[in-house]
Amino acid sequence: MTAQITPTRSTQDYQALDAAHHIHAFLDQKALNEKGALVITKGQGLNLWDSNGKRYLDGMSGLWCTALGYGRADLNAAASRQLEELAYYNLFFHTTHPRVIELSELLFSLLPAHYSHAIYTNSGSEANEVLIRTVRRYWQILGKPQKKIMIGRWNGYHGSTLGSTALGGMGFMHEMGGMLPDFAHIGEPYWYAEGGDLTEEEFGLKAARELETKILELGAENVAAFVAEPFQGAGGMIFPPASYWAEIQRICRKYDVLLSADEVIGGFGRTGEWFAHQHFGFEPDTLTIAKGLTSGYIPMGGLVLSKRMADVLVQQGGVFAHGLTYSGHPVAAAVAIANLKALRDEGIVTQVKNDTGPYLQKLLRDTFSDHPLVGEIQGVGLVAALQFAEDKATRKRFANEGDIAWGCRTHGFDEGLIIRSTQGRMIMAPALVATRAELDELVEKTKRAVDRSARELKLL
Repeated sequence: MTAQITPTRSTQDYQALDAAHHIHAFLDQKALNEKGALVITKGQGLNLWDSNGKRYLDGMSGLWCTALGYGRADLNAAASRQLEELAYYNLFFHTTHPRVIELSELLFSLLPAHYSHAIYTNSGSEANEVLIRTVRRYWQILGKPQKKIMIGRWNGYHGSTLGSTALGGMGFMHEMGGMLPDFAHIGEPYWYAEGGDLTEEEFGLKAARELETKILELGAENVAAFVAEPFQGAGGMIFPPASYWAEIQRICRKYDVLLSADEVIGGFGRTGEWFAHQHFGFEPDTLTIAKGLTSGYIPMGGLVLSKRMADVLVQQGGVFAHGLTYSGHPVAAAVAIANLKALRDEGIVTQVKNDTGPYLQKLLRDTFSDHPLVGEIQGVGLVAALQFAEDKATRKRFANEGDIAWGCRTHGFDEGLIIRSTQGRMIMAPALVATRAELDELVEKTKRAVDRSARELKLL
């Protein structure tokens, strides 16, 4: 496959200008400037091309977001039409516009019936910022203003704004000015690393019951909500044991603590269900959404509220002093409508559940179950993780597992594949429109990268 690419500058010129003026996300900028950033110039389907014409299979859907792949004419056309009709107007001053109304109608036709209202944002980080204020406002209206502590999980990720960083459990982010009062954390349900001699079911219950211990420690009268991803995304695509979520929900209901699911990565079909919490069988009070809402074609996110919460905020709350200039942006809403209609009308979510999802999961297990470097394979639908292990029998992890996984990720790039590493795990989340042939290519190139890492460790 070839690409007609006509960059207006050389790769070296792009890299030099990028280094001169741009600070990138989550890396050592000085080290990147010495090497030069990879310059991506074109995308089509699941494929990307860099400024030198090399093709990569995108095994990460951009950043878990390009659910429909690159170059969708329908999404591009929706944006173009809306730009011509109404490029922008705000939702302040008692105004609205047709696209945000139509988006809400469509969104709530896809959501479970106990959800009723949304507050739109520009990203998942913003959606989680709005979550914090909205949850606290809810308890204020009910006469319980002291219920403001938000409990998250260590190694959970909810964004990189100040509030969302505090809500998340990435310690190195907290050290960089990212911690606030009235936030607390419990352990992650990472059985492979922390389960010891417990079965997965036993560990799932133990991990969930840390929440009850923390609520009692803080006082249930002070705790507003427990917030977590149905499965951990940036933390390593960690799937909790089957016993975990039912116990978490029981505890939240017992102590009158709101249960909030961060669906920024898991939402809109990734697991084969429209929303990941449906796969795990629990019922959150709020959902934060983004990424797959527009397939990443334009920024948009949101906070979805249950009727329980919305009725209080709307009927009893009066003025909610909240607003964003670009909330419900008409162009973003138009793209979201086109995206959701494609996911629904083309049967893409159903295809992930019944065909391509099971195909990928079986292919990964057939390929890696006996691999000397891989200790565990997790995933469902079109999301998966390979756990590296030094000793598979004892679940012993490499002391330098992060370096090994990063090296494997780099081998993937060499092979023309974009996958991601987190700690000692290789993670993948291809576009939901991936064909079986593209999934074959994904696993084949991943195998080559993992084999290269295994040979460096003298395991092959």
